Amino acid sequence: MGILSHLSILLWAALVFCQYEDYDFEDEYGGEPDHQLPYYFNPNSQAEVPHFPFPVECAKECFCPPSFPLSMYCDHRKLKTIPKIPSHVQQLYLQNNNIEAVPAGPFTNVTFVREINLSYNNIKFHMIDHGVFAKLSHLVQLHLQHNELEEFPFPLPSSLERLLLGFNKISRLPGNALEGLPNMTTLDLCNNLLDDSVLKEKPFSNMKNLMQLNLCNNKLQTMPPDLPPSLRHLSLENNSISHIPENYFNRLPHIIALRMSHNNLQNIPHNTFNLPNLLELNLGHNKLKQVFYIPRSLQHLYIENNEIENINVTVMCPTLDPLNIKQLTYIRVDQNKLTSPISTYAFFCFPLIRTIYYGEQNVTVSRPSGLRTPVFRRFLTPEEFQEAEDNQETLNQETEEDNEAEDRYFHPYYH
Repeated sequence: MGILSHLSILLWAALVFCQYEDYDFEDEYGGEPDHQLPYYFNPNSQAEVPHFPFPVECAKECFCPPSFPLSMYCDHRKLKTIPKIPSHVQQLYLQNNNIEAVPAGPFTNVTFVREINLSYNNIKFHMIDHGVFAKLSHLVQLHLQHNELEEFPFPLPSSLERLLLGFNKISRLPGNALEGLPNMTTLDLCNNLLDDSVLKEKPFSNMKNLMQLNLCNNKLQTMPPDLPPSLRHLSLENNSISHIPENYFNRLPHIIALRMSHNNLQNIPHNTFNLPNLLELNLGHNKLKQVFYIPRSLQHLYIENNEIENINVTVMCPTLDPLNIKQLTYIRVDQNKLTSPISTYAFFCFPLIRTIYYGEQNVTVSRPSGLRTPVFRRFLTPEEFQEAEDNQETLNQETEEDNEAEDRYFHPYYH
């Protein structure tokens, strides 16, 4: 019996370990959009595993799989209320139900919960019992997107790392709403009703570990002030921002991805994006008339659907440095007012360019376009070649004269 007892304990421990190492909850339960960062448990804040061989308690409305003994699945069950939660549960899935309130009762004995998913319900702010989340001292991830929240759901526990509030009706951020959240790395507030008034109190300035901030699809007209230097991903698409203050990004040196498409930007100060780590810059669907300086690190540039008539490569790349070549590989410039291809000088400045997507341009009859092909590709991988065949853009459909013209125009070392 002693051997069997030891084997039982080892088997249980292995199951718990596999729960964290091998199972991707988001694959099966509607993960976040691609622009969201992947989430990993922080080993420094791992909750203590309860001391029992196999938990047997589970709410009758839910499913607690033996292979994942610390999880309780109550999603897609037309629930109107939250069932009582056993004390051992660490992952609680209640998404896609008809829940309208979050009372304290079901959480009375909850000790170890680390993730709660309440997305796609009908929860309103005033129906959340005050402090119900704040007492969950091990909670690191809270999903409340696609609900009916009118206000930010505070107070929250200091352990929280990832908070998703997209697709609600939040119009206010009280001054103390984001205080006491030192571990927050991801905050998603896209698709709400936030305007510039919520930024006056600089609500994000003290979030020292914030890495991703999503404010897309709101009512902002100005850039959010005093963002923390830790920020790496900033999403401001679909607002009404018309101006980026000069030196705005000086205090944000770690930005990797900046998305500001579908705004009202007209002019970009020359060195606005002189950021050492910027990899992706999306300024499509604005009102830009000119290009701007491109930092060495940038790989993907999206400036489609603007009003650019000429791409001045010298502005984008004022000097050449053979020891620090620029990393740009992809440019999208369709739906502008270009009538001729980008100068061959671009290939001296950006020797790694693989694709320039010209697409269709918004040119008048009086200014005919000289763009021969909607896509220029320096190299083609097998996958790209197949895509080109499908779109009737392969080389065997072009004339020999066209090929020679392309070689003369695009080859960066042609003399």
